[in-house]
Amino acid sequence: MSDLFQDLSFRGLVHQTTDPLVEKAINGSPITLYAGFDPTADSLHLGSLLPLLVLKRFQLAGHSPIAVVGGATGMVGDPSGKSAERNLQDETQIAKNLAGIRKVIEKVLAPQGKTPAKVANNADWMKSFSFLGFLRDVGKHFSVNVMLGKDSVKLRLEDRDQGISYTEFSYMLLQAYDFYYLNKHNSCALQVGGSDQWGNITAGTELIRRIAASEGKEAPKVFGLTFPLVMKADGTKFGKTEAGTIWLSAEKTSPYQLYQYLLQTSDADVMAWVKYFTFLSHDEIRALEEATKSAPHERRAQKALASSVTEIVHGAAELAKVIEASAALFSGDISKLDAQSLADVFREAPTTELTGSSLANLALIDALVETKLATSRGNAKKDLEGGGISVNGEKISDLAYQLGPANALHGKFIVLRKGKKNYHVIKIKN
Repeated sequence: MSDLFQDLSFRGLVHQTTDPLVEKAINGSPITLYAGFDPTADSLHLGSLLPLLVLKRFQLAGHSPIAVVGGATGMVGDPSGKSAERNLQDETQIAKNLAGIRKVIEKVLAPQGKTPAKVANNADWMKSFSFLGFLRDVGKHFSVNVMLGKDSVKLRLEDRDQGISYTEFSYMLLQAYDFYYLNKHNSCALQVGGSDQWGNITAGTELIRRIAASEGKEAPKVFGLTFPLVMKADGTKFGKTEAGTIWLSAEKTSPYQLYQYLLQTSDADVMAWVKYFTFLSHDEIRALEEATKSAPHERRAQKALASSVTEIVHGAAELAKVIEASAALFSGDISKLDAQSLADVFREAPTTELTGSSLANLALIDALVETKLATSRGNAKKDLEGGGISVNGEKISDLAYQLGPANALHGKFIVLRKGKKNYHVIKIKN
């Protein structure tokens, strides 16, 4: 077993631990560990990749990870890090969300091999509980005084306008029971999670100890470990853009969008994210750190980060397509890109939809005015004569040039460009 704890520490992934002996446990014989993922959406987002990759690091070191999807806890909602009550979801929506996040988890964590990962749904062991049974068997082991002191509860109680419902107040007990159940039935000895999960994790270790004491048994040795929440250096949320959240499913955020988001990482953030989200060696990371200082314009660390994460989430084939699309956009030679890559590259570009008949024999000069790439026909003529206009990557200077369905790439797209960065896509309606 390698010195996994030292690697986690090097990467800044050790924020809090419940016991100094956790280092010995992590570096010793193989153990089973888990992290939880509540189904608040039908995909995990980029921030959720961190706990997944922590599980992956343990898996690669010979440990057995369990990813727990919250079919039960998702019905309640975790108050940790939230300033207001979550909207409760119905069972149909939760089932849809569970299917989506399971798909993402199984893509990152290997379900086969020497130490296969498991995906478990806590609804499977919670559904047999009655309300009275849970209060009697689990609730009796918790002190309300202690629960009130947990940050996830305390911060909400300090907000008199929001407060906290009994439903969310009880979330801590549900997550604690997850740890107890997994320890009892899977010999799970470690729970990992973000720093906002500290109260829930320690509740789990305490429940395991108290139940053992009530049965007159010696408590099994269990541990908790948290890692920092990922934030940008400017204080804004990681994985958020003006257009919305960066998701890990290709249906919600394309591989190209994921790659480009990470490629735009600031120098102030990039080395922390390289440590968090890549499996590069310590020497490779140090080399990138030096390159970021000596030649920041080369953006070597950003390229390594974007490539690594895109490959982890979407695979090597998709990464190759993304790199090809990025190079084509930079060079202007977009004609060889496949239809999906074109759609991804220009997803956020201004778009005009036209029927094939409307497009037939449309003068390029008129198209430039209609798409607002030129303010007038006179302005369009000057841009054409000056060599500043291209159609599908090809420079056009002919003032009489006409567009038509024959120009369309893959029968769908005509990409107009003015200068280096001003694009407009004409999309042919079916």
